Amino acid sequence: MHRAALFLQEETDGIVRCSLCPRRCAIPSGALGACGVRGNKNGKGIVPLYGHITALALDPIEKKPLFHFRPGSMILSAGFAGCNLRCPFCQNWHISQSATSGSAAASGKQMLPDDLVSAALHEDSSMIAYTYSEPLVHAEFLFDCMSLARRHGIANVLVTNGCANAEAAREILSLTDAANIDLKCFSADTYASVLGGAASVFETVLDFIRLACSMGVHVEVTTLVVPGLNDTATELDLCADFIASLGNVPWHLSAYHPDYHWNAPPTAPAFIKAIKKRAAPKCAFVYAGNIAGEENDTLCPHCGAALVRRRGYQTDISGLTTPADGENFYHCAGCGGKTPVSW
Repeated sequence: MHRAALFLQEETDGIVRCSLCPRRCAIPSGALGACGVRGNKNGKGIVPLYGHITALALDPIEKKPLFHFRPGSMILSAGFAGCNLRCPFCQNWHISQSATSGSAAASGKQMLPDDLVSAALHEDSSMIAYTYSEPLVHAEFLFDCMSLARRHGIANVLVTNGCANAEAAREILSLTDAANIDLKCFSADTYASVLGGAASVFETVLDFIRLACSMGVHVEVTTLVVPGLNDTATELDLCADFIASLGNVPWHLSAYHPDYHWNAPPTAPAFIKAIKKRAAPKCAFVYAGNIAGEENDTLCPHCGAALVRRRGYQTDISGLTTPADGENFYHCAGCGGKTPVSW
């Protein structure tokens, strides 16, 4: 299924230049960009994988992970093929790298935005998550589906690496209600040399996170703590400083396990817990993910009562009161104070 391509400009000699992300791929006729999704057919920009959905599931919102947005809710999650990064430790590499390996068209199914919105309504889900691989490289589908979802009163949740230039980022974020954005490390060199991005990817990701916050999107940030990549207190302190500068943005520290091309041992749970404790004085809300038995309760900033209790993906939200008409935030059932948990 083809759709008119955006952010793909025709240049001389039949080349198409993609301006969606910092890689700015120059794509010859008959080829695809580095993401494996955006291409060139006879000198014209194309998006041959428009509507190609590699996975569709009903998930707890906490799995995105989003802890401060509609806790305890279920969300219809749609996955895509392809990615504009090449993280050698990717936990979803089967679909993120499938487009570049040529296997994307062989797995998944074709869905129009109408189909995806209808599926959400059928599942009685008030939200759709664009997730699993990198949704930003499917900008055209996002525009169409997010706009339609909004008209049906369905919230849009973006789970992304944040690797998109300002024009595309602003348009997509204007349709986004909540986002979990990866901050993979705090090093421009690592983004460029290890993660397969361009030299400017690091600053692009920081700008994407800042822009999302400034536009009123509910933002949470995830850092996968990978041994040998970003697992020093110094680098994680830099991540914490940046997140603290954004305000009350939750930070998810996620434990890595060996996958794809990265064979380092799993992240030690004790290290994740130590970084969580270290970041607590700076960041209002820090959570440890992929660690069995870890408590990730959300406490009221006013009285200290438990607003949300979590055990794995099971949540108890009895500490929250339902938002009043016209309000976007829950209140504490104990003291009545406004909470950092939004609707």
